[in-house]
Amino acid sequence: MNPAQRDELFAWFERYVEPFRDTDPEGRINIQLKIDHTRKVCAAMAELCEGEQLSPSESTLAVVVALLHDVGRFPQYRRWRTFRDSDSDNHARLAIEVLREERLLEACSPEEQLLIEEAIRFHNLLELPKAITSPTRRYIDLIRDADKLDIWRVFVDLLEQPPKERASAATLGLPDLPDMVTDSCVTALAAGRIVRLDTATCFNDFKLMQISWIYDLNSVTARKLLRKRGYIPILAATLPQQDRVKSAVAQALAALSA
Repeated sequence: MNPAQRDELFAWFERYVEPFRDTDPEGRINIQLKIDHTRKVCAAMAELCEGEQLSPSESTLAVVVALLHDVGRFPQYRRWRTFRDSDSDNHARLAIEVLREERLLEACSPEEQLLIEEAIRFHNLLELPKAITSPTRRYIDLIRDADKLDIWRVFVDLLEQPPKERASAATLGLPDLPDMVTDSCVTALAAGRIVRLDTATCFNDFKLMQISWIYDLNSVTARKLLRKRGYIPILAATLPQQDRVKSAVAQALAALSA
C-alpha cells in the first residue's frame, strides 16, 4: 500500500461516517466519540510506529489498520444503540463486513488484505490465539496498544465532564456507584490478570478493567507513552480508596514502571 492509497482511505472514512451523524442529539455525541477515537488512534499508531522504528511502508499499513479498526462501531450503534458487543454484535466482525461491502481493500495485494483484516479481527479479543505467528502479529499488537492508549484518554476526558454531558454509550450502561467495586474485579487486578468485562457490574469495575490493561501492553513505546500521559493515576484517584484497591493499583503501576 502506498501513501496515496492510504490518503484515499482517510477520505473515504470521512465520507462514510457523515450519514451516521444524522441522528438525535444523544446519538450524535456517541457517534462523534467514535469518530474522534478513530482519528486519535491513528495519531497514537503513528507515535508507536516511530518509537518502534517501523519502516515507512510498515507504518502506512499500521495507520490504515488504525483507521479501519472500529468502522463496525457505526452500523453497530445505528442498529442497536450500544457499543457493548455482548448486547449487539462483535464490532470487529462488523468492521470486516464494512471493508468487504465497501470493497476498500481491492487495490491492496492479497497479503496486505489478509494482514489488515486479521489485525482488525483480533484487535478486541481478551486473549490472542497462541497460534498467530505470521507477520500480522506485529500489527495486531500495535493496534491493541494504540486502541488502549486512546481509550484511556477517552475515559480520563469523560471523568472531567458532568455525568449528564458524557457520551451515554461510553460506559456501556454500567451504573456509576461511587463506593462500589466487585470483589472478583479487584482480585483479578491484584493477581496481575486482565479484568473481564463480563464480570464488571459497575463503572468502577470498568475502571479496574482499564487499569488491568497495563498487563496487556505489547510495546516499549506504548508503556512509555502511558507513563508520560499519567492516565492510570487519574483513573485510580476516582476509585474507592480501599486498601485492597490501592494495593492492586500500586502493583499494576509498579509493573508498568518495571
